[in-house]
Amino acid sequence: MDSISFEKYQGAGNDFIIIDNRAGHFPKDEAGLIARMCQRRFGIGADGLILIEHAPQAHFKMIYFNADGYEGSLCGNGARCAVAFAHKHGICPQSVVFEAYDGMHEAEVLSNEIKLKMQDVTEVNAMSPEACFLDTGSPHYVQWVKELAAFPVLQEGRRIRYADPFGPKGTNVNFIEHKSPGTIAIRTYERGVEDETYACGTGATAAALAAALRGMPSPVKVEALGGTLTVYFRMLSPGHFTDIYLQGPAVFVFRGEYPLH
Repeated sequence: MDSISFEKYQGAGNDFIIIDNRAGHFPKDEAGLIARMCQRRFGIGADGLILIEHAPQAHFKMIYFNADGYEGSLCGNGARCAVAFAHKHGICPQSVVFEAYDGMHEAEVLSNEIKLKMQDVTEVNAMSPEACFLDTGSPHYVQWVKELAAFPVLQEGRRIRYADPFGPKGTNVNFIEHKSPGTIAIRTYERGVEDETYACGTGATAAALAAALRGMPSPVKVEALGGTLTVYFRMLSPGHFTDIYLQGPAVFVFRGEYPLH
């Protein structure tokens, strides 16, 4: 097989290469190939690559790779784009059940957005009066800042991402500020991409829950560089959240063929 068919999608500027791998033709153990495909100057260009595969108890299984070529944890915007791709190609109906890194997920295809159910969050760790750490399918450090537009996201993100408390795998890093009632702004440094991204679904979810701990009710609008995401939730107690949903756009960009050799 000399080439592989792919489609590119974006969710609030978070962009992904998506491949139907139900036939198992894609060499997913070749991290170098995946990294080359995601490379923005010499490849297709993407924040990550997603494979759609068979799942015995779901409509499909989503396998997510970071732009460095290695398998990552849950990607919220990637999952929403995977649902849009699968629905477009008749792999799933409008109400979807799919398997991801952190288990089974439900999603719904709306008129122009995808609404994804996230796993419950049962613990939020305070790191300082202005920062917390939680796992929304991927680990996230969330810090409140002032003048977010001028904040040194790259420098501070890289420093915190590799900090000792987060172990050898590190963490994603989010900086947020209050914008208006029910709305926060966010900028995210993503591990695996090792750069600031235009949006991050699990990061937006973590940020919304951090805002909830400061009294912001559901739903929370999260304004990222690439667009706005909406997070719904129910707080059972401080640090314990259920019925968490991430909603936003998932847009087809283009399709093509990529040489495997």
